[in-house]
Amino acid sequence: MEILSNYFSQNIAQKRIIVTGGTTGIGKAIADLLVSLGGRVLIFGRNENDLNNAMHDIKSKSSSGEIYGISADVTNKEDIRMIWERADHLFGGVDILINNAALGAESITDGNYDEWKYILETNVLGYMAFAREAVDRMTIQKSGHIINIGSMSAESKEKRSPIYVATKTATRGFSTSLRKGINALGIKVTLIEPGAVTSDMQQDPKEVQKEKIKKMEMLKAEDIAMSVAFCLSQHKRCDIVSIQVRPHLQMI
Repeated sequence: MEILSNYFSQNIAQKRIIVTGGTTGIGKAIADLLVSLGGRVLIFGRNENDLNNAMHDIKSKSSSGEIYGISADVTNKEDIRMIWERADHLFGGVDILINNAALGAESITDGNYDEWKYILETNVLGYMAFAREAVDRMTIQKSGHIINIGSMSAESKEKRSPIYVATKTATRGFSTSLRKGINALGIKVTLIEPGAVTSDMQQDPKEVQKEKIKKMEMLKAEDIAMSVAFCLSQHKRCDIVSIQVRPHLQMI
């Protein structure tokens, strides 16, 4: 077997990567790891302070790859166009898309129509829009990898969050159908479904989340980043179609 680092060099180092929602949580952890493995990564998020903090932190920890950032909203058509224009200018295309930008949502009795619409546009339409742009570019080069970050909510279907469950169930279905449609073009599609992960999306305070991590009832964002690296490191003959990553003691 080849030395493990060779797999990262072949499939991550110098690859052109876009991470949606890459300024905090899982997205930031993914960007951090892929830059450390030599990737050329473009991230974006809605909050400029989060973007600046993420850029500074990633740059301070690694000189292996490249990190670029832009403030943008995945639901805004003009912002989507701006992001892809930036990617084309920086990279001349894309090799890897990490669809990660998503929002949490509570019960159907909470919020209102406009709030639900924004969540659906972020969690579902955003994934579709970015996948479409990536596929257009990957088809020309006959290669590429799209990773959709879903959620174990698509399986557990907890009663407290039907809107979020609906969006992540859509992500599961979209990933399966998309893969069947574009595998023949040389493009891989992977669905990663995490269980509970520490993030701003969680209702529990940060101290409670830390305790759950110690008790192995919650994951760190870095755990999902490692799963992404594993999927990306595979030979082109090998597709990791889906992965479910749960805390050891989270019963689903």
